[in-house]
Amino acid sequence: MMTQLARRPMAVFLLIGGYFLLNVIVRLLLPHSLELDEAEQVFLSQWLAFGYGPQPPFYNWFQQVFFALFGTSVVTLSIAKNLMLFLSYLFYGLTAFRLLSDKRLAVVAVLGLITIPQISFEAQRDLAHTVAVIFSTSLFFYALVCTIQRPTAIRYALTGLAIGLGVISKYNFVLVPVGALVAMVSDPALRRHVFDRRLVLTIVVAAVVILPHALWVLDHLESATESTLDKLGEDEIGSGFAQIADGGASLILAVLGFSAVTTAIFLALFGKRMTAALKAGTVWTRLIERTVLFCLAAIVLMIVFGGAEHIKDRWLTPILLPLPLYLCLKAEAGGLQANRAFRGMVTIALVVMIAIPAALYGRVALAPLTGVYKKLNVPFSALMTTLTAQALPSLIIAEDDHLAGNLRFQQQSVPVQSATHSGFTPEISWTTGRPGLLIWRVLEEEDAQVPADLAAAAQRRFGILLQEIEAKTITIPYATVAIVPGSSSDQYRFGYAWIYPKASG
Repeated sequence: MMTQLARRPMAVFLLIGGYFLLNVIVRLLLPHSLELDEAEQVFLSQWLAFGYGPQPPFYNWFQQVFFALFGTSVVTLSIAKNLMLFLSYLFYGLTAFRLLSDKRLAVVAVLGLITIPQISFEAQRDLAHTVAVIFSTSLFFYALVCTIQRPTAIRYALTGLAIGLGVISKYNFVLVPVGALVAMVSDPALRRHVFDRRLVLTIVVAAVVILPHALWVLDHLESATESTLDKLGEDEIGSGFAQIADGGASLILAVLGFSAVTTAIFLALFGKRMTAALKAGTVWTRLIERTVLFCLAAIVLMIVFGGAEHIKDRWLTPILLPLPLYLCLKAEAGGLQANRAFRGMVTIALVVMIAIPAALYGRVALAPLTGVYKKLNVPFSALMTTLTAQALPSLIIAEDDHLAGNLRFQQQSVPVQSATHSGFTPEISWTTGRPGLLIWRVLEEEDAQVPADLAAAAQRRFGILLQEIEAKTITIPYATVAIVPGSSSDQYRFGYAWIYPKASG
């Protein structure tokens, strides 16, 4: 493997493709319940819209294409995610091959992505919109580099497409192209590309991609921003020095959480000379440095003047994604040899490529032994098999989006609403033979009664009052894999209620 990659560096993409195929296989071997973001995709796929809530819709649209073409299944969920991740690595690697003279360093750069936990493990475990922004950021830097190296109208347009897709992937992506613009204006070697009239193509293409969702946001401003502002700590505006200190500390921890492992690995691979190489630079390292510094400075301003105090490492993904490429560019600028780093990174990558699928499988498969059951162990399939044997509902109203997505996945002929999402109210034929069905989780004994939000949703939809609802509970063994069967005492409890039309007269 090592020799083949040294002779044919572009074969690294075959290795990466095989890795993502392995992740698809592992996902198919696990129970077919859904993680949070997987369930969201299934739930939101019931209707097409320019926006769905606090997250932009690019990944939703991408996933819906797979559902429409190949059906809604674990296969289409897993293939869509792993294909987008593969394309992310592909564009990232193509950028590295363009910028680095030593192609072994390009291999080190693209495999360096797998050393970033948020991109390697978390993206596989359960992320959707972050996967979209990884892809968009990789495409953006590829398009930008191509445009700078050989400006053409098509390349300016491609850069605009990447910007548009990035903005409708994650809102924080907007800092990256703005940061790159500032970096280019401040660099005499790059400034002319900003004042090229073909930049109009970049702006127009980006605007066309963004506009439909932007108009939706203007009509749904509260639902589009409320969750994000809460996560950042918007409710703490004006709390003074303590808030700024908390925000600054969270930013530092987020940067370290994202970059520490990768930076430590690169320092170990290149040795003591890497420290000296960090002082060297090229036009490309300046571009990355200034882009990242602008983005971080913007976040600092958000902390100081916007009240943000909860900066998560995952939130920095589009900003710090160039890190492995940046370190390789520094190493080459400093005249470091790639031999040792190449061998070490390939070895590390191979270990991680085995360890991550094993960990993803083990955390679910070994749950009966550890007693720590995961979302994939929740027995949604058995629940729906049991309940639909009693009657086929006309509509299911679930307690939350995760529950709604899983129920829809298990019974795709029945529309499913969520008590926490008001954007979907399908037409139904509500009859005695096709009653409504309410479902919720019963984690504690007091949860056996219908939750207030769910009862309110049932009243709005069916005109049924809480006192008219007969709540029941059902206990079902956790879903497990064949090699480690669960104990009969390990069970999950749901609450449910059938809603029948009132008799006339």
